[in-house]
Order: sequence, then structure tokens, then C-alpha cells
Amino acid sequence: MAQPATHNFDVYQPRNPKASAYYKCVENNFEELERMWDDMYASRLGFWRTYVMTMIYKYLDCGDLHMGFARVRCDECGHEYLLAFSCKRRQFCPSCHQKRVIEYGEWLLCNVLKDVAHRQWVFSIPKRLRIYFLFDRKLLSKLSICAWNVIKKYLQSSVADNDAVPGASIAVQTYGDFLNFNPHLHAIVSDGCFSQDGYFHMAPGFMLEDLEEIFQYEVLKMLKKKGKITDAVIENMLSWRHSGFHVYIGDRIFSDDQTGLGNLARYIIRACFSQERMVYIPEQDSHDGTAKVVYTSKDHKSRKTFNAMDWLARLVTHIPGRYEQTVRYYGWYSNKSRGMRKKADLDDTIPTVIPNEMSSKEFRQSWARLIQRIYDVDPLICLSAKARCVSSALSRNST
Repeated sequence: MAQPATHNFDVYQPRNPKASAYYKCVENNFEELERMWDDMYASRLGFWRTYVMTMIYKYLDCGDLHMGFARVRCDECGHEYLLAFSCKRRQFCPSCHQKRVIEYGEWLLCNVLKDVAHRQWVFSIPKRLRIYFLFDRKLLSKLSICAWNVIKKYLQSSVADNDAVPGASIAVQTYGDFLNFNPHLHAIVSDGCFSQDGYFHMAPGFMLEDLEEIFQYEVLKMLKKKGKITDAVIENMLSWRHSGFHVYIGDRIFSDDQTGLGNLARYIIRACFSQERMVYIPEQDSHDGTAKVVYTSKDHKSRKTFNAMDWLARLVTHIPGRYEQTVRYYGWYSNKSRGMRKKADLDDTIPTVIPNEMSSKEFRQSWARLIQRIYDVDPLICLSAKARCVSSALSRNST
């Protein structure tokens, strides 16, 4: 019986991307995908972006010594090896994107997040509205602003300092479990607000139940302002029993839990697919002569079989544009705020944490007054009356 080859973990082992099922799937189908896009996918997945082909060609050359390399040599022992150049592409190249994920997690912990508690926030929208973000990717940045408005007003309502602001890093994800287009937001948010005098005011430990309705208001107002939806669409959506909007707030992660924060940071910009969960079946091995991809869900409880070109078509919709930002920073963590503190040599100051003693009743009253003043709606009235108020408020804001 042949002995398995040993792997020396002390010696650099260059990867072989061409041996992966994913590489073979891309190499065998990308030219046909470009040729058939307008006829087969444009109506469902939007126009073909020329940048996609640049991304694919870069990926196919990634890790190939023939396309360029660096020569690495140890000055002490003289050992040397060749390191192939990488493509540095986001989402489409599993190796380069994973490197970006790790670097982002370390950078966020070391340069952005302060020594205070944080929570994960997740914002999602109904299926009916997703098509607008698929055909107009600039709306994704507006969606982040909608989420930030909810986060900011919610946390500011829990502190007495009107100038205090929370900090947030909000990442856009466009993919569901089987690469369906599902734009939603993952955010790492300080669990309270920072004041200019160096204090951090903790948020109360309880959560409000009407954040989804405020997020719904923000998104519908934004889409109407951009001319994507009309009053009739708004009226119809407000009549739904379940709006399809969802806001999730995770458990509090304390500052000493660096592992938990690091895992969350890496999770919010994770790759849109996993090579380990895909199986590629080439044409010659398929019973009907058509290349297939069998993809398993994240929880490993279900799997789907796709035409390989259909699966690849889904995948390329999640490639960010050349200069498209997928992570944005707001409030205390914004680039401007961090830059001003660094200039004043204050960015390394450890904030003094002030516990929050506000009761649930006081918090709800403060939140209700804030929402009435900002959104011109009362969050304490019945849902049917609120629907009429939100609709009228949207109409007034558009005129």
C-alpha cells in the first residue's frame, strides 16, 4: 500500500490553483458566459460589466509562475524559492479575498475599534426591492446610510449628550446561501456613544422592537427619492402583514473578547462562496453532457445542482465594481473623525466607560420623542394608523 505524501509545514508550499474544481469551472465556462450573457442573463441579472472579464483574466493568471514571480531568499541559510504574483481581486479569487479578510480583521481591531463593547447589527430588505439594487449598484451605498441613520438615532436616544455619536463599520453583502442576489448589511457597532470629552456612554441592555419600521421608512424614502418606486408601491408594501424588512442585533461583545471581535470582523466581509462546498462536474462526466456545479448550503443541510454557466453567472453578480466600496465607516469610526483625532494626537486615548442607568420606560419615551421629531411619525400608535402616517410623511418629503 502506497504511503501518503508527507507535507512539510516548515517549508513554503506554493499553491496550485489550476488543480481546484473552481478554477476548472471558470476556465471552461467564462468565454461562453460572456458570449451568451445578453441573451440568457441580462434581463434577470443586469447588463454585462466589462470589468468582470478583467477580473476573470486576472484570476486565471493568479499564482501562475509563468505570469511573474518574486524570488525570496533567506540571508542566513541561503534557502530560496519563487513566489508567484497574486491577482489581489475581491470576492472572485478565493485565495486573495481570504488574505483580504484576515488583513481587514487585524486592521479593524488595531486601528478602528476602541476598547468598548460592540454588537453586530444585520439589516435586510424584502425580495421585492432587491432588483433595484441589482440593476443600480450605487444604491448599495445609500442602503448603508439608511442603516447608519437607524443606528445613530437609536443609540443617541439612550444618552444625555446630544453631541455624542456611536461608531460603526458597515459592510455590504449581496449574496445568499446559494449565490442568489440578496443585498443586506452587516455592521460592527459600538454599544453606546462617544462624547467629545473622552467618555463612552454605554447603551442600555434592552432593545426596542420598532427598529424594522424605522429602517423600512428610511429605505422607502430613499428609493422614492431616487425615482425607483412610487406612492402606489409604498402604499402596497405598507399594507403587508410582514414587511420583509428585518433588523437583528446580536449579543454584546466586550472589549476583552478580541477573538470574538476578530471572528465577527472577518465574517462581515467573508467571500460569497466556499470552494469546499462546491463540486464541479465537467461535460464529459455529466450524464446529459452539460457541465454542472453541486453546491452545499452553509449549514450542510441542503444542496442544489446548477448548470455550471448559471452558477458562474450568479457568482459574477457579486463582484464589486473597480472602485466600489463594500465597507464604510461612520460616526466615531469614520475616516474624517479618526483623521482629526490622529492629528490632535488623541486617537490612542482609552475612553472612560459610563454605565447606562436608564430604565426601559425612560428609553422608550426618549426614543418616541426623537422619532416624532425626525420622522414626523409616532412609533407608539397602532400599525394601521402608522402605515398611513408613514405614507403621508413620505409624500410630504418628496414634494
